[in-house]
Amino acid sequence: MKRSVRRSRFTRAVRNNPFAVPGLVIVFVFLLVALFPAPFTRHDPTRLNLPDKFLPPSSEHFAGTDSMGMDQYSRIIYGARVTLQNVTVVLAIAASVGYVIGSAAGFLGGHVDEVLMRITDVFLAFPSLILAIAVNSVLGRGLVQTMLAVGFSWWPSYARLIRGQILSVKYEEYVTAARAIGIRPVRMLLKHVLPNCFVPVIVRITLDVGFVALTTAGLSFLGLGAEPPTPEWGRMVAEGRDYLLRQWWVATFPGLALFLVVVGFNLFGEIVRDWLDPSGINR
Repeated sequence: MKRSVRRSRFTRAVRNNPFAVPGLVIVFVFLLVALFPAPFTRHDPTRLNLPDKFLPPSSEHFAGTDSMGMDQYSRIIYGARVTLQNVTVVLAIAASVGYVIGSAAGFLGGHVDEVLMRITDVFLAFPSLILAIAVNSVLGRGLVQTMLAVGFSWWPSYARLIRGQILSVKYEEYVTAARAIGIRPVRMLLKHVLPNCFVPVIVRITLDVGFVALTTAGLSFLGLGAEPPTPEWGRMVAEGRDYLLRQWWVATFPGLALFLVVVGFNLFGEIVRDWLDPSGINR
């Protein structure tokens, strides 16, 4: 019965959104390319070939070559894997830290809640990109440092969400009954409270994928993220900006790939929100 209800909700969510199908197609293609890049390209994305630098798009190099003669199409394809890795690690860090802090604040309440939420408010007072740049500057340059910096700057919204969910759940009758029969608080939290907070978090994660991808690419564009010759879209756009008027393809194609992925995941996030969160918690 539950499966049929969920299936009907998903069908309704897709039908009610005129951009649902393009969003699903973009996400599917992105995941396919990111997980299995080799069949989609015939060039090594990190192979230098200076005699072939700045070749325009052709049948041999679909997206042209860059200043080092590296095939742009291959780098875009393998860059999808880097983007997926960035997004996965960042959201795993943000959701995990947010779960711990939000759970402690919502379940324990009192002074613990007050202190943790004030700390969260301090982090929320700064734009996530500015905070990520500050943290990245402390940690140093590199892809790992960028993922840690963005993850560290992204957790406050998850902490707020989890806390709100726990406050709405912990006084439900089944939680009160569990408390009355003597179930320990930790077990009550893990078994009865947190499982009912998963859906809003999943919805929030799908809505955040595009923004996280854009933020990590932005840090790489500023020179704080991936180092050459790593095929990272933000870094590729940065390397091509000096040649935008004459060799336009160097920056245009990776920028277009990033644009499509961000739009695709935003559309996909709306579908998941309408499917799993009909109450509108994440709106």
